[in-house]
Amino acid sequence: MATWNVLHRVHAENWGAEAIPKCWPKEPERIAAITEWLAGRTEQVIALQEVSGDQLADLRRALPGRTFHTLRYPRVPAPRQGSCPLSDPGEHLVLMVDGTSQFRGAESFGNDPGKGVLAVQVAETLVIATHLSGDRRRVPQLARLAELAAAHPERPVLLLGDFNTDRATVASGLGEGFTVAALPPGSPPTRLHRPHAETHTVDHVVVRDATIVDTAVESSDDLSDHNLVRAAISFRPS
Repeated sequence: MATWNVLHRVHAENWGAEAIPKCWPKEPERIAAITEWLAGRTEQVIALQEVSGDQLADLRRALPGRTFHTLRYPRVPAPRQGSCPLSDPGEHLVLMVDGTSQFRGAESFGNDPGKGVLAVQVAETLVIATHLSGDRRRVPQLARLAELAAAHPERPVLLLGDFNTDRATVASGLGEGFTVAALPPGSPPTRLHRPHAETHTVDHVVVRDATIVDTAVESSDDLSDHNLVRAAISFRPS
């Protein structure tokens, strides 16, 4: 299992992720590099945040053997200045699955039309991808995630995504019964190029009725302002 915020190009230019435009002045080249990197991943399930329409189309073209479950947000990112470098600037939350899976639902959050939740069933596990707001709007959003998990008491639940906050806040907001993965000591940050941010580890893997047996942060090599977080999960009782 893995989660990665690939960084929508418009957000990169609007919010000062300057390293990305400098390293990748041509967005089609960055899109191709992201697709190539993901094509080499072996995780069964990968959650992706901030996926542009152009990026999604390239992934689908290059990876016909994977299933792509998506939520397209009602908010479409718009450049603050200049023209948009994308043919399809829509923003998506994506679950990329290798193998059989069933769509179980998706919604943008009522208090933020550019964030949301996407759920699928993989074998007997409910997998929920999410991207939360970076302010107090996360409180009801975390409560909504807990509510969605509670609707499936018979299944193990895996939550993964960009929570835009630290591990302790995620654990507190979800409540009892959830385990938020602890990254190994000395792990690199999951969010980059934000020197004044309160926390630099905002991408998390969370389980209920399952055991996290291994975690790691892998460098995205300036493809994004986030690194990828991966985890191995055991669905047998610990």
